[in-house]
Amino acid sequence: MTNILVTGGAGYIGSHVCKALKDAGYTPVTFDNFSHGHEWAVRWGPFFYGDLQNAEDLNNAFSQYRPSAVIHLAGSIHLRESIEDPYKHYFNNVVGSLSLLKAMVKHGVSSLVFSSSAAIYAPPETLPISEEYRKAPINPYGKTKWMTEQIFEDFHRAHGLNAVSLRYFNAAGADPDGDLGEAHNPETHLIPRLIFTAQKKQESFTIYNDKLPTKDGTAVRDYVHVSDLAQAHVLSLKWLEKHQRPNAFNLGTGTGYSVREVLTKIEEISGQTINTLIENRSFEEPPILVADSRKAQEELKWTPTYSDLTQIVETAWQWHSSPILAKI
Repeated sequence: MTNILVTGGAGYIGSHVCKALKDAGYTPVTFDNFSHGHEWAVRWGPFFYGDLQNAEDLNNAFSQYRPSAVIHLAGSIHLRESIEDPYKHYFNNVVGSLSLLKAMVKHGVSSLVFSSSAAIYAPPETLPISEEYRKAPINPYGKTKWMTEQIFEDFHRAHGLNAVSLRYFNAAGADPDGDLGEAHNPETHLIPRLIFTAQKKQESFTIYNDKLPTKDGTAVRDYVHVSDLAQAHVLSLKWLEKHQRPNAFNLGTGTGYSVREVLTKIEEISGQTINTLIENRSFEEPPILVADSRKAQEELKWTPTYSDLTQIVETAWQWHSSPILAKI
């Protein structure tokens, strides 16, 4: 079985990727320092405790497991935190990626699948957003992702690195088998925070802006199920095995849902009323983000299976109501 090094493999998306890799016949080797990930989420292959900033950790992991490719998900992920603490995001996301690339070159590994983001795009003037749309991120998190993608281009020219950048829109949901799901601390993502309110774990949910130029004034996002994202990583590895060149793909559904629409769906599935507060704040976020993912569907043969809003919310509700999570 082929070893694949998965940085950040103990995290939310990373653990789902490891499960998908195992199901596809690969051996995922999780490289993580548990800054965001969890020991209980490492279940589908070997684990190496390490930090991207530590060259010795990386060299030891590459030497021990001799991976044929890398899937890179490690880094800081909170958009609003990036505005308040840009140093942390540039250090973890850009410097950490450079450290990984240096180790890849040293050990002769040329295939990489990268966890990028729709945050690299300029605020959309037309929708849906294709891969060719103008790159002008408006927050430090998006800038770190776009900067890293550009670094890949230089490493391709200098060292033959072939990176597939997967530009996620909004990852959501949980493993349909109930094995995995979101467990961030603190939790910043919309769906789990709404579920916590429906479960009475918090008194109310705050909508931070209801005066955006959208159908109901709240932000509209393209939600894609985490298991569908995981499958795209496996398909990207297979694509690299055949094509051996860089590429980038949007991962979304082409359908956007507002905060209020997601809230209504969670109320419908849970049978609970969600108390809301309105607190209009100014954040550097586009009002609407919806993907054109035809390129991924055509070239990767990627078809989202679980990404309608009902399935996303049902699997998330199942996870956040499960006895597994209660024990964590």
